[in-house]
Amino acid sequence: MKIKLCLLFGGKSAEHEVSLQTAKAVIKALDLTKFDIDPVFITKDGEWRKGASLSAPVEDVKELQFGQQSEVSPAEAMTNVPAAPGATYDIVFPLLHGPNGEDGTVQGLLEVLNVPYVGNGVLASSAGMDKVIMKNLFRDAGLPQVNYTSFIRSAWEQDREVSYLKTEEEIGYPCFIKPANLGSSVGISKCTNRAELEAGFEEAFQFDRKIVIEQGVKAREIELGVIGNDFPEVSVPGEIVAKKDFYDYKSKYVDGDSVMVIPAELSEGLTEELQRMAKKAFQTVDCSGLVRADFFVTEDNQIFINEINTMPGFTPYSMFPLLWENTGVAYAELIEKLVQFGIGRYQEKQKLKTSI
Repeated sequence: MKIKLCLLFGGKSAEHEVSLQTAKAVIKALDLTKFDIDPVFITKDGEWRKGASLSAPVEDVKELQFGQQSEVSPAEAMTNVPAAPGATYDIVFPLLHGPNGEDGTVQGLLEVLNVPYVGNGVLASSAGMDKVIMKNLFRDAGLPQVNYTSFIRSAWEQDREVSYLKTEEEIGYPCFIKPANLGSSVGISKCTNRAELEAGFEEAFQFDRKIVIEQGVKAREIELGVIGNDFPEVSVPGEIVAKKDFYDYKSKYVDGDSVMVIPAELSEGLTEELQRMAKKAFQTVDCSGLVRADFFVTEDNQIFINEINTMPGFTPYSMFPLLWENTGVAYAELIEKLVQFGIGRYQEKQKLKTSI
């Protein structure tokens, strides 16, 4: 029998367009002899729109926006399967990046509806989205990181000078300012002086009420993919070589001003240590399904974990799928593995007692 799969994409997030590109790529890769696919689009305003079941790949992401479709409730979108009204999908694949999708909110909805889904659960999604919480968990797990601090908008607005002085004293220059709950390098600034620091605070607080500030370090950017549930597997490492000062949103998605080297040129010992740390990060945050783990490696081979991404970019040209392709898992096979991991986790949960 075919697997009834719902693709959930778009979202009320600054990473909305990235999600559309991911959805188009996944639809193209899915084997329609194995899957019945229903697309559900979430607009930038947070409206849920359900499209007709797909019989072929889409050529343009505009085809995925269902402008003429009427709005449905999230529960209706997730449970009203045309082939069997009142039933649920075999699996939902939330291809959502950033807040209102990658942060545990949609995962919580799916848990309440008792619908199986691909990827990380509520805790891992929310902790992985909030860079401050994530870094605190890594610190407690003994994973090495660069120095960092954080601020909330209300404290900054109350006394901006105190925030700037604390950053200069505890972190220094250069430093990087990031919204705590966003990905795809949106809202990030590199600061080398007070003027840039003030501008960086202003920029980051446009996207979140909480920001994280990290010490700048001269290092290579190395990334690894992790897939699985209780017994995760780790890919070969890849390296991001940015032509610009740092790997920002435009470098990733607009200008193409970066090069991916896969596998990264690293010693066997360094590769094994990175893979060990990637697996430990995955387990520290109680992840499931998939994660991309990002690291810094200095000239003297010091390793610092930067972050994990619980729903990394997923086009065939994104780092995460390419890491797995170079590890021997093709794009279509990777998607099918993730679907099976999601079904397996759901089945495992159904064994739990819910009454005494």
